[in-house]
Amino acid sequence: MRAMQLLELGQPLSLREVAKPAPNAGDVLVKIHTCGLNFADTLVIKGTYQEKPSLPATLGMEICGTIEALGAGVTHLRVGQKIGAYAGFGGLAEYGTFPADICVPMPDHMNAVDVAAFLVAYGTSHIALDFKAGLQPKERLLVLGASGGVGLTAVELGKLMGAEVIACARGSEKLALCKAAGADHLIDSETADIRTAVKALGGADVVYDPIGGAQFQAALKATNPGARLLPLGFASGEVPQIPANYLLVKNLTVLGFYIGAYKTLNPKVLTDSFATLIDWYVAGQIKPHVSSVHALEDANVGLELLRTRKATGKVVIQIS
Repeated sequence: MRAMQLLELGQPLSLREVAKPAPNAGDVLVKIHTCGLNFADTLVIKGTYQEKPSLPATLGMEICGTIEALGAGVTHLRVGQKIGAYAGFGGLAEYGTFPADICVPMPDHMNAVDVAAFLVAYGTSHIALDFKAGLQPKERLLVLGASGGVGLTAVELGKLMGAEVIACARGSEKLALCKAAGADHLIDSETADIRTAVKALGGADVVYDPIGGAQFQAALKATNPGARLLPLGFASGEVPQIPANYLLVKNLTVLGFYIGAYKTLNPKVLTDSFATLIDWYVAGQIKPHVSSVHALEDANVGLELLRTRKATGKVVIQIS
């Protein structure tokens, strides 16, 4: 089978012919139809991600596919079933084996591109805003990097959960996407002073931040007393340092959140969230925004769009 593999850190992925895997006990063999790309994939390539696979490694964190074979002991899934999975690795290939307990049955009418654009972005935002931050109706939510893969879902879900949403993104085109996703207020991070603009709107009760750096520092200073801050990533390349005295004086809470840890820490948090999100999708309340779709051999093109922050929403690889 064909797979896009990382052979050397810092280098583009290579298209290779590799052996088709067989499922071990507790696993399923999946014919992969689509794979969603994530900014974290670019960090794996650089060697700066928190998970570091042995090389050569097949990248690709979230997939949609059809089950071809069941490993011993798997009884809750069936051959021929369409599933989505947040696996962490292995998605940029024609076949993969994945633990059965992370595979989520998907509605027949949910197309494969939407499935591959769904789990990581929506799951990250839903678990962060609901399970971690406890976002409440009428609270003011500030979303940094609001036009990106996770940011756009945070805008959409924040509005669905009843919050007043402030979207911060670069340029009028990206902000227009945020407005269409439900943002109540728009801030251009290229031209506006984020701290001043947020404070003028009444301050932030929850801050959703996949960017880090100077934007986190500006958002921190625009929080209301008792606010919660969610550092989710550092697309700016700068990990912010948080002054503890500021947290003390304003009674702020910083909630670190890494969705990948829940694959082993508490998989039920993931599967419960995915079930809620699928219900919302079926009801027509959410819909993934897909920036572009590429063939397997063009995965490096999609990764470059993420690396240079030119993509809006999700980038998906079509495999079969």
